[in-house]
Amino acid sequence: MSGVGDESRPVRAEDAFDVAAVETWLDRGPIAEVRQFPGGASNLTYLLRMQDGPDLILRRPPVGTKAKGAHDMGREYRIQAALKPVFDQVPAMAAYCTAEESPIGSELYVMERLDGLIPRRDFGFPVTPEQASALCDAAVDLLVALHAVDVAAVPGLAALAKGEGYVARQLGGWTRRLDDARTDDTGDWSDITGWLEAHRPADVGQRMIHNDFRFDNMVLAPDDPSRIVGLLDWELATVGDPLMDLGCALAYWVEAGDDEFFLLFRRQPTTAPGMWTRRQVVDAYCARTGLELTAAQWSFYEVFGLFRLAVIAQQIWYRYFHGQTTNEAYAAFGPAVGYLEARCRQVIAALTPEEDA
Repeated sequence: MSGVGDESRPVRAEDAFDVAAVETWLDRGPIAEVRQFPGGASNLTYLLRMQDGPDLILRRPPVGTKAKGAHDMGREYRIQAALKPVFDQVPAMAAYCTAEESPIGSELYVMERLDGLIPRRDFGFPVTPEQASALCDAAVDLLVALHAVDVAAVPGLAALAKGEGYVARQLGGWTRRLDDARTDDTGDWSDITGWLEAHRPADVGQRMIHNDFRFDNMVLAPDDPSRIVGLLDWELATVGDPLMDLGCALAYWVEAGDDEFFLLFRRQPTTAPGMWTRRQVVDAYCARTGLELTAAQWSFYEVFGLFRLAVIAQQIWYRYFHGQTTNEAYAAFGPAVGYLEARCRQVIAALTPEEDA
């Protein structure tokens, strides 16, 4: 995260690196202080407070990462570097280094820090209902703008495209991931995956997609929380179906009127006064892109988004279930998987026979 400096903390001992070596390699003057942003289960993120010049952000894989490609810093760096000239909400890239040439023994890249506010579960800063509504409006505009990038015209992005069949590849891939992460308490998802396969639409396009489009990956202007100045965490970005991107984004979108368990599941301020409903977001997106989508057609993307989120939760639960992590925060992921399974069935059951045909 490259947004708010006061969220950074002292570097964890196990995540420390040779600051002097990075300073020499980077060649941007003295590094006055290094701090670390919380989280880092995927990739580690540090704040480099420079003695002279603007602060920077350093990203690297977790210490001890062995699997090649599991944390591809080079891919993340190249996507953002290619996007920056045509999509200004991407942070400016500063430097990249392979593992073989790295001053710290692992692949890394450095980017410029974006100053602003990052929305958390309950914002964390004052936001009026009018500003919350305007922020939803801006978020839809941002996603539409990303999906409108001419991938073929941007060097470095066209290579991400694997052609038609993105929806099918995603459904197959996430089904395999569920099978690989099963535990003794995993439910029978065959009716849900079977429904998804039977209702799988053709791709509506091959567009630049973020694949983790959430408010806590956005940086808002310090003087205007309805204006988005940055979009972070591009490690899952690729070229694919834009409606799949929207469906995955809205799987995290908990509304004020949702049931008690889903409200506990919330990690974004989407229940705050003025925030839009999921349906409002879908309608606005379709209106701005010219896509026509019935409620029944949208159900596929809604169910897939919930299914994908359940698989992500199951992968985390698998680690906790088998004692690969002792983080007690992960104890809630098992029940979350069961809840998302039930929620998928609720969406499917709500369809009329004609809609479900």
